[in-house]
Amino acid sequence: MVHLTSVTSDAAARRGSVVEGMENIKFDEPADDEVSASVYGSRFATQELPQHEMPEGEMPKEVAYRLIRDDLSLDGVPTLNLASFVTTYMEEEVEKLMAEALPKNFIDYEEYPQTAEIQNRCVSMIARMFNAPTNTEEENAMGTSTVGSSEAIMLGVLSMKRRWQNKRKAEGKDYSKPNMVMNSAVQVCWEKAARYFEVEERYSYCTKDRYVIDPEEAVNLVDDNTIGICAIIGTTYTGEYEDVKAINDLLIKKKIDCPIHVDAASGGFVAPFVVPELPWDFRLQQVVSINASGHKYGLVYPGVGWVVWRSPEYLPKELVFNINYLGADQASFTLNFSKGASQVIGQYYQMIRLGKKGYRSIMMNLTRTADYLAANLKQLGFIIMSKGGGNGLPLVAFRLDPKSGHHYDEFAVAHHLRERGWVVPAYTMAPHSENLKLMRVVVREDFTRSRCDTLVKDIKLALQTLNDTDRETIDNHTEHLKKNSASHRKKHNTHPYYKGEKHSLQGKHGKTHAIC
Repeated sequence: MVHLTSVTSDAAARRGSVVEGMENIKFDEPADDEVSASVYGSRFATQELPQHEMPEGEMPKEVAYRLIRDDLSLDGVPTLNLASFVTTYMEEEVEKLMAEALPKNFIDYEEYPQTAEIQNRCVSMIARMFNAPTNTEEENAMGTSTVGSSEAIMLGVLSMKRRWQNKRKAEGKDYSKPNMVMNSAVQVCWEKAARYFEVEERYSYCTKDRYVIDPEEAVNLVDDNTIGICAIIGTTYTGEYEDVKAINDLLIKKKIDCPIHVDAASGGFVAPFVVPELPWDFRLQQVVSINASGHKYGLVYPGVGWVVWRSPEYLPKELVFNINYLGADQASFTLNFSKGASQVIGQYYQMIRLGKKGYRSIMMNLTRTADYLAANLKQLGFIIMSKGGGNGLPLVAFRLDPKSGHHYDEFAVAHHLRERGWVVPAYTMAPHSENLKLMRVVVREDFTRSRCDTLVKDIKLALQTLNDTDRETIDNHTEHLKKNSASHRKKHNTHPYYKGEKHSLQGKHGKTHAIC
């Protein structure tokens, strides 16, 4: 998901000084004999980095590297960013492999046939990991790599919609009002898919006690115009696994032919190794497609995703383009064309390097660390909202106990942790449970027990500091941070035309989207 940027006007660019009025003050340029070949002795060190227009002249490569690197040093430290599921560690050998593949355009199968073969191997391994049928030629699974789960979900929605349309056309029925059933805690890409492809959204809303889809309610929302149901294996808020089997069984019991797409963006590489006995995948009759993010618990740097269909029946032929490009025939079902090959190669490395045993060991360790963190936070008085013991993603969602009468909220705790470098986000829950505030720590591969202990100490210190601080000071400090924190230091380049929208869950209900 990439934000939409507004292009700065010429007038605003001219007013671009940090302190108002400074743009009118002129400073002398250094003379030729006053500069040196070193980065910080060069004339570029006395100039603002170009922001609005490409400069006319060149810059030495060493200077460009250092100045951009310095600019990026203001970013957070990825390993301390506990908001994100995205992989922040890979071994040196795979980083080298991925760097060597940077010039390769993945779509050029004729020139890079082995890279295409590596994708095929990945699809086959992932499909089998999801228990796809492989024992007959008629029902053989198929899949493809994507830029991430967002693209994978778009493709899944497209295929469900077109299959539904084809069925309605064949029956001579109206096919102009498709709808899709999902939990209100879905990631925003589901809202986008529905809006972009003109599908009505039907929500099973969360409650103050339930943060996942209600199977009975979801099935009751299905009608003749429903293209499919979305079930999530690892919600972004609390990491819970939705009961896909219950939805599947209800559909069968009520003799409703409605497909299920499983959004396993976060849990697709966790559940098969931590709870292999849990039926959520192609073992269930109504599950027709599954997406997963390789760049989350697939342990690959962003961005790579995967989508797999049970059989050709669920991927209509007219959506697949057979084209001859750069000398090779290829079947293509994608929303983009050119893309780098590095992430697909990185995924293949991880799967053959670690194997099932390696993935299982890592995921079990992450689960243990998450349980350890949850136990510590519970001891500190927090209410744990996530499931432990491998019954959800290796994350900890938690909130302050309202009975304790705190004069501060979860956002204040998050602000204090940020001062120590930790990015532990605070959120409001999904619609109909939005009065609940929570914090979330995602336990990734490089979040060790030792680092966990450091986080617990800093959370304990934050609570002590807040308990010793009066409410007015906390409120003033929070307001100051909102206006002056790093994330607000520069205005977000959202065009005024797009502000205040009322068509999304956030616009309608004030839902804040959990980072993924």
